[in-house]
Amino acid sequence: MKKIGMILLCVLMAASLFAGGGQQKGGAAAGGTIKIGIAVPTADHGWTGGIGWWADFAVNELKSQYSNIEFRVVHSANANAQVSDVENLSTWGMNYLVILPHESAPLTAPVKQLHSQGVKVIVVDRGLTDTSFGYVNLAGDNPGLGRESGKWMAKTMKAEGLTNYVVMGGMPVVIDTERMDAFFAEMDKEPTLVDLHGKDKYEFANWSTQDGLRLMETFLQQYPKIDAVFCQDDDVLTGVLQAIKESGRKDVKIAMGGAGSKPVYQMIRNNDPLVRATALYHPMMIYDGIMYAVDVALGKKSDSFHTAKAPVSVVTPTALIDKSNVDQYYNPDSSY
Repeated sequence: MKKIGMILLCVLMAASLFAGGGQQKGGAAAGGTIKIGIAVPTADHGWTGGIGWWADFAVNELKSQYSNIEFRVVHSANANAQVSDVENLSTWGMNYLVILPHESAPLTAPVKQLHSQGVKVIVVDRGLTDTSFGYVNLAGDNPGLGRESGKWMAKTMKAEGLTNYVVMGGMPVVIDTERMDAFFAEMDKEPTLVDLHGKDKYEFANWSTQDGLRLMETFLQQYPKIDAVFCQDDDVLTGVLQAIKESGRKDVKIAMGGAGSKPVYQMIRNNDPLVRATALYHPMMIYDGIMYAVDVALGKKSDSFHTAKAPVSVVTPTALIDKSNVDQYYNPDSSY
């Protein structure tokens, strides 16, 4: 398997926190079986489906490599179910919890309680609402996704003599703002490019294929010439492409989503005229989270984050994927 690239640590606490002299061996030091519980949402869109797939994939791969580690994955349909599933993992006797919260607020108190009982916690993507205790918060590079997308789109539009573009955001949340601010910071460096909604203006597509379709239909009716569209999400991109196809319009030359789904990789590999690049925010980050727990358990990483007074931030790096490097990231077996 060609793996995406190991974790890039962006530690926001003192460097001594991860110094080798303070390293402990976690569950491995006490001997016996180490138990790692993994809690993820049931798929409600393509990206979370990918999270579930990569969680199962990681466990199937790792359990054959580490005979002294037991893994258990739970897929939860909603926040209440995830709270219950995490409680069941506690009853099972886990030493480590790797969790992508269905929603941050309802999961914070149960996770903090487990922390107080000695369970070491790796939170993936969505942080908890209480930042007064020690856990690892492993997430993708949201500003990086916007920045790399903006760099590529601005450069490509300028090189091809394109000017007019429209933009869709996800939802009015912090990570969306981080992406969009970084995107516009790059686009605004090129004065010939025109945001048809107005400078740095965009509509929310709620990371939804249907909303991407609806918005793009509206944009196509509203604007007689659109050269490019950025929608920062591959699920939204599916709807955008459907709207363009059904309209019969030939003016759109670039359609760019984000995250790095298998269908988009396939389009890039097949020289799709519209979909030529994407910026990485891949669900394989759950694999990185599980591997982080394994490394702590085996003493390869410090467990001192557990006694810290605030979360430790770990960022999985983004990358710009195009025809030159897509085969390094494409996994034909992935669900996303």
